[in-house]
Amino acid sequence: MAEPTKYFVVTKKAVPEVLLKVVEAKRLLESGKVPTIQDAVDRVGISRSSFYKYKDDIFPFHDNSQGKTITFSMQIDDEPGLLSDVLKIVAQFGANILTIHQSIPINGIAALSVSVQVLQTTGNISDMLDEMANQKGVHGVKILAKE
Repeated sequence: MAEPTKYFVVTKKAVPEVLLKVVEAKRLLESGKVPTIQDAVDRVGISRSSFYKYKDDIFPFHDNSQGKTITFSMQIDDEPGLLSDVLKIVAQFGANILTIHQSIPINGIAALSVSVQVLQTTGNISDMLDEMANQKGVHGVKILAKE
């Protein structure tokens, strides 16, 4: 019996360079900037065998998440308006909020989980999560699920 496929979400810095080059080669092909796979792999500096080995297993997070539900969590300081600021970021990126759950703050910190629907018009989810993580008073933004 075949082992079920498992997925991992990792930051770009954790991805080996060859995989990033495969993503770039795929982007060049999809955009029409190069006509053939050989041209794409030559441009990014990898072999055709590397491209074929990984092409079906690596993709940008945003490209694969359209039409999906993403659930993420974070810890936020118990400050007036901070939840509103976080939700404004979701609105700025055009994601549809499905659920919000905030715990009662303990020692000035509340746990927050949010599920959003990623639409065709939604901006890059990775950028959205980065912007949230950089918001003053927000700690530990993590993706919990992608459906």
